[in-house]
Amino acid sequence: IGGGSYLGIIQGTILPAPTFDPVMDAQVLGGALQGMDCDKDVLINILTQRCNAQRLMIAEAYRNMYGRDLLLDLKETLSGHFKEVMVGLMYPPASYDAHELWHAMKGAGTEENCLIDILASRSNGEIFQMKEAYLMQYDSDLLQDIDSETSGHFRDTLMNLAQGTRQEGYADPVMAAQDAMVIWEACQQKTGEHKNMLQMILCNKSYQQLWMVFQEFQNISGQDIVDAINQCYDGYFQELLVAIVLCVRDKASYFAYRLYNAIHELGFHNKTVIRILVARSEIDLLNIRQRYKERYGKSLFHDIKHFSSGHYESALLAICAGDAEDY
Repeated sequence: IGGGSYLGIIQGTILPAPTFDPVMDAQVLGGALQGMDCDKDVLINILTQRCNAQRLMIAEAYRNMYGRDLLLDLKETLSGHFKEVMVGLMYPPASYDAHELWHAMKGAGTEENCLIDILASRSNGEIFQMKEAYLMQYDSDLLQDIDSETSGHFRDTLMNLAQGTRQEGYADPVMAAQDAMVIWEACQQKTGEHKNMLQMILCNKSYQQLWMVFQEFQNISGQDIVDAINQCYDGYFQELLVAIVLCVRDKASYFAYRLYNAIHELGFHNKTVIRILVARSEIDLLNIRQRYKERYGKSLFHDIKHFSSGHYESALLAICAGDAEDY
């Protein structure tokens, strides 16, 4: 759509399959998974070309037909990163977020970047559903786990985001000027109290309000707020604050930046690439692809092709999809 997303057209790369027969799909998947040699191309062709709601219907048909759980069969039959992609596609969005957060906290060492990616970018509604899914799947409270697995102002900010109580749709210019002053002072003074006030503003004010705050901050400090935060703070606290600002400004650009970083700075950080492609596939992956190309010159499709291989590569490329000029 060219620059369509600037006009508010937000689009994923995976749409519902127009002609869809869950029973047929379940049968074909059953055949592919039963054989001595699993037919991975069949799995890719079906699971990446159906939307999440359709995949759940396939799983239901599969259970009726074989008396088994498709998700478990995929987990048992597949391995490596290819497995992570295919299994990821089978979770409803809220369950996938919950799954990623749980594994980020319960593995050896906490994966802070996963917590940042998810909690800085999700809406109140998404956070509410994610907490419910987390409780259902793991019989555990997301806030309590964040509390015990992280620390300091980083923890306070994550806890605040995980409340899911951001104001919506409200903007007040007078308040914006006051908030901008508070942030400016927080960048000068850096006391615990100032850090707290800073994160309260970034976690609780509406996106519309924060747009104004960032503008006002630029006016009073002569500096972009991201540059100011980078100068004043460090560690995961700083990374999380910047992530919130970038998501307020343009979520698709934030994820394009995270993908580029995962692919180029971190030597293809598989978990991050998989998580973003799967989680955004029906939301804004088309926009993310546009931003990636505009900002980095190469297409996302090109970079994935260059850095991955085999069925894993085919699965990622099928989710990424691509226009002719991307190949």
